[in-house]
Amino acid sequence: MGIVQEFKEFAFKGNVVDLAVAVIIGGAFGKIITSFVDDVITPLLLNPALEAANLKNISELTWNGVKYGNFLSAIISFLIIAMVLFMLIKAVNKVNKPAVEAPAGPSNEEVLLAEIRDLLKNK
Repeated sequence: MGIVQEFKEFAFKGNVVDLAVAVIIGGAFGKIITSFVDDVITPLLLNPALEAANLKNISELTWNGVKYGNFLSAIISFLIIAMVLFMLIKAVNKVNKPAVEAPAGPSNEEVLLAEIRDLLKNK
């Protein structure tokens, strides 16, 4: 019975559940970004460049038999994902920024030492 209890503690720990949720959301986010690149960015920005090169699809880009079009698409996807995550983390950090506390006043010892210093100066 001990191994079952240990497994329950491991499986339902906050870190494991949080990681599972992050992986699922990350997968869905990846699909959104892929669709954004394939359905929005490519038609708006890349299609004019592809038409100038007499190509219909970015995957048709080749050079001496090397198909670098898919690689370019992956780079564009990566850059978009990185920018979105950067902006998201920046916004979260701005919201979760701890309030700046006012500096604490001098301690009792510091006040006492200042009084002693002042008394010595006046002598």
